[in-house]
Amino acid sequence: MLEGLLDPQRWSLAFANMDTFWDGFGVTLQVVVAGLALALALGTLLGVFSTTRSRVLRGISRVYVEFYQNTPLPVQVLFMYMAGPQFLQAVTGAAQPVRIAPFALGALGVGLYHAAYVAEVIRTGIEAVPRGQMEAAQSQGFSRLQTYAYIVLPQTFKIILPPLCNQALNLVKNTSVLALVAGGDLMYRSDNFVSLYGYLQGYIICCFMYFLICFPLAMLGQWLERRSKERPRAKVIPGVTDVAATANGKEA
Repeated sequence: MLEGLLDPQRWSLAFANMDTFWDGFGVTLQVVVAGLALALALGTLLGVFSTTRSRVLRGISRVYVEFYQNTPLPVQVLFMYMAGPQFLQAVTGAAQPVRIAPFALGALGVGLYHAAYVAEVIRTGIEAVPRGQMEAAQSQGFSRLQTYAYIVLPQTFKIILPPLCNQALNLVKNTSVLALVAGGDLMYRSDNFVSLYGYLQGYIICCFMYFLICFPLAMLGQWLERRSKERPRAKVIPGVTDVAATANGKEA
């Protein structure tokens, strides 16, 4: 088997098909961007819902999170692939099932799935900031928006940055689920190559290309985490710090 992996003729054939792999790489990258945007937007909304006083909003968030965290992603994608066209047919009144584009299916699949995990990350970060800090800030003249922008959210960001980066990395790797529904992604193109020629070089190239996405993302996450731990500089807050500085000047 080792001889086959080092066979120059097999590698030559694999490199001759690099256009196919790069096409799959492009599809995977697009699904990652769209899925991550959906996961962050929906996850943030659900995370805020879970920290409100409304039982209805907390219930919606809890049901969503529990459902997506306790069911496998491949099952969710396959269900959308099979039932989605029929559901759209019933909603739109079309004569035939409405086909869902593989790109949309992949973005929705990984986006909805990871939104549940992002929601838990956001909820944990918000709850980790003591509630007394908001009350203290408002008593000092901060508006609610200023309190979130300058006190609560910066602390939340430091707390949730590492798990958010982990979710982004997991999302990249989970896009391979598109191969189950012929999504044209990197994993699907690699499967086709290996099935056609029987050479495992296709999977090695696939791993390398996933590494090209995940490694820079991991390095970016580490850099942002280190930067968030640096001592913050004093900020000028309109309507607050300038008034305090003026009052101090008058006293002097």
